[in-house]
Amino acid sequence: MTCWRKLLLLTGAFMCIGPAMVAWAETDQTGSAATAIEERRVDIVSEGVRIHADIYTPKSSDGRPLPTIIMSHGWGGTASMLRPQATDFARAGYLVVAFDYRGWGESDSRVVLTKPVADVPQKTGQRFTAEVREIREVVDPLDQATDIFNVIHWAAGEAAVDKTRMGLWGTSFSGGLVVYVAARDPRIKALVSQVGYMGQSIASVSASGLTKMHEDATRRARGELDYPPPGAKEVGNLRGGPIREKFLLYAPIEDVARAKNCAMLFIAAEREELFDNRNHPELAYARAGEPRKYVVIPGIAHYGIYGQAREQATRLAIEWFDQHLKQ
Repeated sequence: MTCWRKLLLLTGAFMCIGPAMVAWAETDQTGSAATAIEERRVDIVSEGVRIHADIYTPKSSDGRPLPTIIMSHGWGGTASMLRPQATDFARAGYLVVAFDYRGWGESDSRVVLTKPVADVPQKTGQRFTAEVREIREVVDPLDQATDIFNVIHWAAGEAAVDKTRMGLWGTSFSGGLVVYVAARDPRIKALVSQVGYMGQSIASVSASGLTKMHEDATRRARGELDYPPPGAKEVGNLRGGPIREKFLLYAPIEDVARAKNCAMLFIAAEREELFDNRNHPELAYARAGEPRKYVVIPGIAHYGIYGQAREQATRLAIEWFDQHLKQ
């Protein structure tokens, strides 16, 4: 059983700048000097949690506000994996933000109390000392969407960002998250969703799947079900356990039409093995407003988008962003 099909069964649906700044110049495929890129690390606060982000900019920008692309990785990924695409986007003239979701990569985590707090006579909202535990490497689509919103908020306060020209890029599980966010934030003018999983509505969840999700919710609310441990693999070989009940509130496939004035490009793999394209990128495209585009890359399965088709997919994304964030 494939990992995403197993997810469908299990869920019923399936700020401080660091001191280091690096600048480098590479060569393009012809051997010519490519645009020099600067990279810096920043901290972004999402619901009180510090999340790590890498910022890429073309060195030749001369301080002018730049069209901006916010990148988010898929299930179990980290920002470091996005560096090849991020540098390609920066060379194309964009300020690029690639970040780790809370509890992933170099980001901090939410914490929970592990035992009652002593010597706090009343709830005052003040600081106190307690024993806590990090919640790391879980997949909570609502938390992850909130992290994207907060990265957008951070970018809107950055002098180098053109606030009128912001776009989102998401891959695999984040291919649905960027749709969910764009449907709720009108500042997003363009997005690229590659091999994107779009969730499903509650109405289409199986009875057994819905029962499982409700049971998890009840047990967690009663303190009988803990969060999955770091490194859990409950969905195929994907790293990160899902918070199943949160998927009850997450269905980007139902949100596509809400994203007004956002140009959407959906890139699909012809031999997609993790879900049915007809119910995910193809259906999202059918429901999207104009401008929109749907491209199927022939001959590849899901993970081919990161291998033999990476350059093609990146080129398609740059062309789309150029058309809708630079015109």
